[in-house]
Amino acid sequence: MAVFRNDFRSWLRTQLKPGWTESIESGDDKSFAEISAGFDFMGWMRVIGGSGYGAPLWPREYGGLSGESWMVQTIREELGRYRLPLFGVNLLGVGLAGPTLIDHGSDEQKSRYLSKILTGEEIWCQLFSEPGSGSDLSSLSTRAVADGDEWVVNGQKVWTTLAQFANYGMLLARTDPEVPKHDGLTYFILDMKSPGVQVRPLRQMTGSSEFNEVYLTDVRIPDERRVGAVGDGWRCARTTLMNERVALSGVSLDVTSITGGSRKDPWATFLDGLSDRSDPVARQAIAQLYIEQECKEITTFRANSARLRGETPGAEGGVNKVFNAEYNQRRSTFAVDSAGMGGIAWLPGNDLAQNRAQAFLRARANTIEGGTSEILRNQIAERILGLPRDIDVDKGAAWKDNRRN
Repeated sequence: MAVFRNDFRSWLRTQLKPGWTESIESGDDKSFAEISAGFDFMGWMRVIGGSGYGAPLWPREYGGLSGESWMVQTIREELGRYRLPLFGVNLLGVGLAGPTLIDHGSDEQKSRYLSKILTGEEIWCQLFSEPGSGSDLSSLSTRAVADGDEWVVNGQKVWTTLAQFANYGMLLARTDPEVPKHDGLTYFILDMKSPGVQVRPLRQMTGSSEFNEVYLTDVRIPDERRVGAVGDGWRCARTTLMNERVALSGVSLDVTSITGGSRKDPWATFLDGLSDRSDPVARQAIAQLYIEQECKEITTFRANSARLRGETPGAEGGVNKVFNAEYNQRRSTFAVDSAGMGGIAWLPGNDLAQNRAQAFLRARANTIEGGTSEILRNQIAERILGLPRDIDVDKGAAWKDNRRN
């Protein structure tokens, strides 16, 4: 592990501007600000994506390192240390679309899409959830009807992260309404610039619009962009969903994680935002949060071992995702509470207070996105603890005969 870490640091020094790493190691923030001015974010995505370090668990033949789970954490720590993006804007491409294509895509699809996912040249989104099919995803109603060598798609998706910027989307659609809901689904690659695709950003309470509604009206998809067999979409989607749990289990979706440039590690930044650390009760809470953070990192590391064994991540990814989501909410709530009145009102220009409030509001979504905590707890109970499954009154019935919202 130490050899790998040193090799990665040496590689960083060869790729970054002279003095970048040295200014950080010496604590010279003024020099670092001068050196990092005008940082080419997308250029950096191409550099690290083409190096293998961008997706160390991917097979070498597809641009990864055929590596082990500890490499992911090591790379993440070093990128954070040197104020570089932890995952960039293509988290869904690298973390979800890539592994799905590696497991289920054709050789032509792997050759066409994987390298540009890694380099960030093509951004991806996930077109799964619908207004009436969120927790019960397999009940979705977006239809894809075969027409020669193409599929004609009509329907609506919602909560689609980064759809307004994406080049391609992972689309799950119903191709056979005459069979049970899980059996009639097919997985497609959708060109987001296709005629008939309309993206409407959703304004959030943070002021940003990372989520979107997507309307599909007579959208045509060539059959060559179908992933897996017709009717095998649920199996492909499970690969995406399990990787989603893992991808979201160890990160906090904040600006510095996406763009880099944070002056300190996340824990130090969190402590800086606390107005009073002398109170014994507050100190006990801080200690508990630190313990939970360490437990989170260890558990995430363990869950990634499935990939090391060449397996598709399973329900254990849900454990980490639930814990990380609720941990982010506890930590951001404590930061706001500890600030007193400063947690809800501050003077213009107070970036610390602004970022603290932003983190608090953004964390509300953590227990919803990537699978709600309630649904993930059901999966943990059934697939890890072996508890009885909930009764499914629609089991075995054709989708067209099921009750739907």
